[in-house]
Amino acid sequence: MDTFFNAEFIIRLFLALILGFALGLERELTNKYAGLRTHILVCLGACVFTLLSIYAFPTYASGDNVVISNATGIRDTSRVAAQIVTGIGFIGAGTVLRNGPMVFGLTTAATLWIAASIGMACGSGMFDVAIIATVLSVAVLTLIRIFERQFLPASGKQVRRCKVTVYLNINDVDKVYDFLNKNVENMRDFSSKKLLENPEKARITSTFDLGNKKKMEEFYKKLSKIVPLDSISLQEIND
Repeated sequence: MDTFFNAEFIIRLFLALILGFALGLERELTNKYAGLRTHILVCLGACVFTLLSIYAFPTYASGDNVVISNATGIRDTSRVAAQIVTGIGFIGAGTVLRNGPMVFGLTTAATLWIAASIGMACGSGMFDVAIIATVLSVAVLTLIRIFERQFLPASGKQVRRCKVTVYLNINDVDKVYDFLNKNVENMRDFSSKKLLENPEKARITSTFDLGNKKKMEEFYKKLSKIVPLDSISLQEIND
C-alpha cells in the first residue's frame, strides 16, 4: 500500500527551502528588498513546479513506474519547468530600479533567478547540482563584493546610494541642508518635519550618492561636528 507522503518529494522540498534560505540570508544581511522570504518562496515554488512537471502531467508517475497518459505516448517533462525560467523575470523585474544612468537591483534580480534554478534542481532530484550552485552563488555574492571594494576603487559600482535620517534641533535644519549640498552627489530629496511630541525638534530625511565606504565614514564624522545630533541613521540602499 502506497503511503500518502512521498519521502523523496519531502526531501527535495526541504532542501529547496534550506538552499533558498542560504541565498536569501545574504541578501537580507545586506538589507535588500528581496530577502529571506522572497528567495525561500522562489526556490521552493520552483521546486514544486518542477515536481509537477516531472510527475503530474502529461504522465502519472509513482515511484519507478511511469504510466503514459497522453494520446501520443510522448512524455514531455519540461513543459512546466521551462516556464519558470521566463516567469521568474516578472519577480526579478520588480527589484530593479533605474535612476538616470544608474541601475540598482540587478544583483538581487539575478539571485532570484538562480534561486529558481536551484529549486528546479531540487525538484528534479539533482541534489549535488543544487548544493554546489548554492555554495558558488553565496561565494560570488560575498567574495566578489570584497574584491570589488578592495581592488576596483575607481569602479562606477563603488558609488553608493544612501539614505540618511537625522533627529536634531529645528534651528539646525538649514545647516544640514547646506552640508549635504556641498558633500554629497545627486541629492534626490530632502525633507524636514517637526516632531509632534517636541516642536523644537525636527526629523530630516534625504537620499543621495556617496563615492565609497570611506566617504560614508567621513560623512558621519563631518556632520556630527557641524551640528549637535540627537540621532542619525545612515543606510546604504545600493544593489
